[in-house]
Amino acid sequence: MARATGLSADQVAHYRDHGWVAPVDVLTEAEAADALDALEAAEAAFPDDLHAERRNNAHLVLPFLAELARHPVILAAAGSLVGEPSALLTTVLFVKEPRTGHFVSWHQDGTYMGMGATEMTTAWLALTPSTPDNGCVAMVPGSHRHGISPHVDRYGADNILTRGQHVEGVDTDTAVDIVLRPGQMSLHHPHLVHGSRPNGSDGRRVGVAFQSYVGTGARMDRGGYHVLPVGDGPIDRSFTVAPFPTGDFTDEGRATRDAADAAMAEILYEGAAERRQL
Repeated sequence: MARATGLSADQVAHYRDHGWVAPVDVLTEAEAADALDALEAAEAAFPDDLHAERRNNAHLVLPFLAELARHPVILAAAGSLVGEPSALLTTVLFVKEPRTGHFVSWHQDGTYMGMGATEMTTAWLALTPSTPDNGCVAMVPGSHRHGISPHVDRYGADNILTRGQHVEGVDTDTAVDIVLRPGQMSLHHPHLVHGSRPNGSDGRRVGVAFQSYVGTGARMDRGGYHVLPVGDGPIDRSFTVAPFPTGDFTDEGRATRDAADAAMAEILYEGAAERRQL
């Protein structure tokens, strides 16, 4: 396991200037392969719970994902950017099957998160290679500096985002592909414009977004996330604290995840003309 020393001064400066930093080594490739095996075993065992429309908050029903969320390297890196991380809001499994048209439209995470603070960061951990060929994340450098830009909803079967949210008025021609090997992660700011293209390769592209790590001063503007504690610091009472899962898809875990997904849907779909199943 890599040492949990946090980001270097150069990495922090890059994040502040560009809005993202990558790659950051978290797992060995063997450890990433083990995590991928565990996820794919869970997909096979619980197909009704881990299909394409049920990939939010799986860390509340799968202990190995909850353990990854509290990996010391991830927490140390997040701590270099947001102070002392106290909680994780949500997770999303981003899976693109081979030779499919699924993509993520250009957007900013902070648009629909119900959080006014910017002292939060998302960690995107690759469990397979993430490359331009298979639709890696691409980020627009410096786009985090200007706050939230207008978005429009562009629902579509191939758009992985809940509302198909798409940012307007931002030049995405400067976007940088974030290439990661299995076990590496990127970190990005909630106002950073980013997206990803379809997977044109013959293999799956699998990543986990830990979205987002927040510090002890964070609180909700609206709604109520069911957060996973990741540190010893206090968690604001505007959040509901979720228990660490005790096994794969236990009754308690399912109930916690269902409540978290319902609360998350209320936040993400506020003001939307229609809803997709989460």
